[in-house]
Amino acid sequence: MHVISQKTLKMFWEKHPTIESSLRAWYHVAKKADWSSPDDIKKTFGRRVDQYRQFTIFDIGGNKCRLIAVVNFQNRRLFVRGVLTHPEYDRGDWKKDKFDVKRFGKTAK
Repeated sequence: MHVISQKTLKMFWEKHPTIESSLRAWYHVAKKADWSSPDDIKKTFGRRVDQYRQFTIFDIGGNKCRLIAVVNFQNRRLFVRGVLTHPEYDRGDWKKDKFDVKRFGKTAK
């Protein structure tokens, strides 16, 4: 998968250094993955992944943070929408994200 963007991960681990190794490990797995469906992601991450509308939610570092992503399986792209601490995730503001999943992955003409 093409993971967009590692910069988002880096910004989070610079604020929360104890999670850096877990985020790097997740990035390494996602980058090398060849997922074609949410079931493929579940096979890789098991109970540490969930779906909410267009979002795929990864439990990183044993409940230390949540990574919110949108996956375009056809174009093999995973767009990281955010990395949140558990309290930030629980507030639920991320659910208001108006990300246009239909436009994700299309190339400009």
